[in-house]
Amino acid sequence: MGARAGSATGRVLRDRTAGLFLAAVVVSGFGSSAMSLAAGIWVKSLTGSDSLAALALFTVWLPVLFGPALGALADRLPGKPLLVGSGIVMALLLTTLTAVDSAGRVWILFAVLVVYGISYVLTDSAESALVARAVDPGLLGDFNGLRMMANEGMKLVAPLTGAALYTRFGGASVALLDAVSFALAAGLYGLLHVRTPDPATGSGTGGGLRQVWTSPVLRPLVLAGSVTMLCAGLNGATLYAVVDRTLGHSPAYAGVLSAVQGVGSVTIGLLAGPLLRRLPERVFTAAGIAVFAVAVGLRAVPYDAVALVACGLIGAGLPCVLIAAMTAVQRETPDALLGRTAATANTLMFAPNAVALALGAGLVALVDVQVLLPLVGAVALAAAVVLVTGRRRRIPAGPLPSSAEA
Repeated sequence: MGARAGSATGRVLRDRTAGLFLAAVVVSGFGSSAMSLAAGIWVKSLTGSDSLAALALFTVWLPVLFGPALGALADRLPGKPLLVGSGIVMALLLTTLTAVDSAGRVWILFAVLVVYGISYVLTDSAESALVARAVDPGLLGDFNGLRMMANEGMKLVAPLTGAALYTRFGGASVALLDAVSFALAAGLYGLLHVRTPDPATGSGTGGGLRQVWTSPVLRPLVLAGSVTMLCAGLNGATLYAVVDRTLGHSPAYAGVLSAVQGVGSVTIGLLAGPLLRRLPERVFTAAGIAVFAVAVGLRAVPYDAVALVACGLIGAGLPCVLIAAMTAVQRETPDALLGRTAATANTLMFAPNAVALALGAGLVALVDVQVLLPLVGAVALAAAVVLVTGRRRRIPAGPLPSSAEA
């Protein structure tokens, strides 16, 4: 498998368009990861409020809830200009954060973070559509795996860079770093040579949900992703409780666990393409969810070695459903619907994660993590079993939920 994996990875990296996309992901991902940590610290230091600091992260996630509408907009705009324009706009907006020097001006930061989230949804939709048209269909799994690897790899180093910059020079320095990363990414997107897609068809935002809901391939993968990301949010909410109550460490130890999880994600990102070619899609996805589920349960064990292994397994297992679902979306969806379908799939999978982070914060105060974590793992494991046992059944198209009507 190693030789063929290397060959496929090399083919992706040698492809000019795929290489430019991955380079843009690395560049923009570095700045975004640094900023995601610094934003919360910045708000906390200016206001002294833990709630407002937490709200900074939620503000970036908020536009994901409107993914179908933003994806429909992305389908109606030319992809390359959208990617370039979004990068330039964000680079300019981030420079305005140099004016945030007191609690009274924190609203500027929150306003920019809202636009930040909107830009992310739009560019992710446009990028998914362009990648599906530009990359060999047989290499989509490899590309998405490498994209995941690039994103997670940046998370290993960028937050530390952002924290160091913030400590030494303040929040404005991190904002300027992120502005430069957006400008560089815009330049890389400007070098792309991609064909013009067919005009978008259909009206309203229901096309993306209809595409997911009626597809016997997409529907089970996205629903499994929704349940898994719900469990991931609950698991994430227990991080500091595990560090403190279960392992007996200071909060800083969370950085060690996060780094180990990142290593697991980088590893599966490299292996995802070859594994998707050798395993049925649902088997690959269910195996990843099962690994994640078992690892979540192991986090209740009060030993450092077990905690480190569990975090590495979570990092390896959790991305599998995301890689498989997005690869299937790119492969199964017509060009004209790709933007809104990708955004809808992301909303269905990531919105539960945001909700679960808030829900988990309350549950941790009421339920011992050594009870909560095995329960969360059991729910994820059930999702894996349902995904595998239903692999031979066609899903009836059925009516869409009424909320999907355009």
